[in-house]
Amino acid sequence: MSSEPWVAVEEVAKHLGVAKDSVYRWIESRGLPAHKIGRLWKFRLSEIDSWVEAGGAAEPPKDETVKKP
Repeated sequence: MSSEPWVAVEEVAKHLGVAKDSVYRWIESRGLPAHKIGRLWKFRLSEIDSWVEAGGAAEPPKDETVKKP
C-alpha cells in the first residue's frame, strides 16, 4: 500500500510548470494518469513523473504531408 498522497490539478500543474488547462487536455488526449474521485481529478506525482519520463508529455510528431484540395 502506498503512502504517497493524492494531489489536485493545481499541484500537478505547478509540479510540471504548465497551466491547469494543459493538465486537463493531457488527461483527455494523451493519457495522463489521473483518477476521478467524485467530481475531482486526483493524481500521484510518481505516476505523473513516470508518464513524463515515458514520453507522455512530448509533442506528437507533425505530419509532414499537407493535403491540398
